[in-house]
Amino acid sequence: MPVLSRDALEASPLADLHAIASELGVDGFRRLRKADLINTIVVHQGGEAVEPEAVEPEAVEPEAREAESDAEAAETRPRRSRRGGRGRSRTRDADEGEGEGAEPAADVDVDAEAEAEADEGGDADADAVETTRPRRARRPRRDEEPVAEDRDERERIVEGVVELLGNGSGFVRVSPPEHSDEDVYISAAQIRRCELVSGDRVSGPVRRPRRSERYPSLVRVDTINGSSADEVAEVTPFAELPAAFPTQVLELGGDPALETLARLTPIGRGSRVTIAGASRSGKTELLRRLAAALSGQDGLEVSLVLIGVRPEEVHEAKEGPVEPSGALSFAAGNDAQAQALERAIDTAKRLAARGGDAVVLVDTLDGVAPPAARKALAAARNIVDGGSLTVIATASRPLGGETTVVALDAVRAAAGSFPAVDPVASGTLRPEALVGEDGAKAILEARAEALAS
Repeated sequence: MPVLSRDALEASPLADLHAIASELGVDGFRRLRKADLINTIVVHQGGEAVEPEAVEPEAVEPEAREAESDAEAAETRPRRSRRGGRGRSRTRDADEGEGEGAEPAADVDVDAEAEAEADEGGDADADAVETTRPRRARRPRRDEEPVAEDRDERERIVEGVVELLGNGSGFVRVSPPEHSDEDVYISAAQIRRCELVSGDRVSGPVRRPRRSERYPSLVRVDTINGSSADEVAEVTPFAELPAAFPTQVLELGGDPALETLARLTPIGRGSRVTIAGASRSGKTELLRRLAAALSGQDGLEVSLVLIGVRPEEVHEAKEGPVEPSGALSFAAGNDAQAQALERAIDTAKRLAARGGDAVVLVDTLDGVAPPAARKALAAARNIVDGGSLTVIATASRPLGGETTVVALDAVRAAAGSFPAVDPVASGTLRPEALVGEDGAKAILEARAEALAS
């Protein structure tokens, strides 16, 4: 471009000076006052700078002075949220994860400055505005330091014990079982991908909390219980693990009602159990007693899910022996209830796949759609040479595929009998695998006795 004299530059509107500076590749020209900008342009053209005091204010035309004042006001006035495309640009930058305390994106500044130039009535056209955009984007951003800090934060490694939450996410507790501000959040996606369960000891890099976050977050899981996360992920999927009929009976304690249940319909580790009956036949009370009997047993991980129940039952369960991992009354939607059930089953499946024994108590399968109910019940199995997952659920009727059905009679329950087990409709498949041949014969005798009474 031709060399411009200082006099010509001083007589030019500020918008023209910005366009010239952009073509010359002057960095940060929008922050300069007009006198300093003219000096910078002259130096870029091979001329000599003049002290700002040597520039006579009278030499500047009133039109140029007014344009300079307007541009300075545009630089210093507070930035406002904009509608349309500009607002979307700012939202997109925020969603892409700038560090906490980061300044608004550079595109917002460019738009504000372009409007200031349009207000001046200068000769700069849209091409000049477009020319300024890449220059502005290449300038060092004011949020580079937080980004650098975030990079350093990623190098920090945390190790602790996993505690799962009811929504599927969790925390790495650095000082278990106590909670602290140093605990690290784990997303539900990471928990599913790494098949984590409560009690797992994990390690991995963390990043600091962002603007709307309270806790730092785990970037990835490097180790699980001292082994590489990649090695743990290579285990056989749960659905492909071989299953056998239950062979180890669940001990139900000294409760007389549960002893009656065990005599007629024994339950084993890995059983699929439906407690079926009409309303007010005693299903919930029987499940509550099972929870109390199983919760104190060593080596048995017991969880409780309430879906589609009465609000009063939700409150009672929270004060019971097993804290519900999910508790939704019948007011909740089917999708929410199905998700709560699926989360509890997925956690139990991960534990069983590693050789543990898990029991999921569900009240009631009537709260979810039949496909979701069958999927949850079908997850129960006794894994060959491995762990087990037992599902004991209440329902108005059996779903099919159970290894044990406990059918309750509403008429017996109304007469005060508890548990009001219907000896004809109830039963356990392959009881001899659980209690032996003599035990299976005793079940037949107990059933005959119940029928006679």
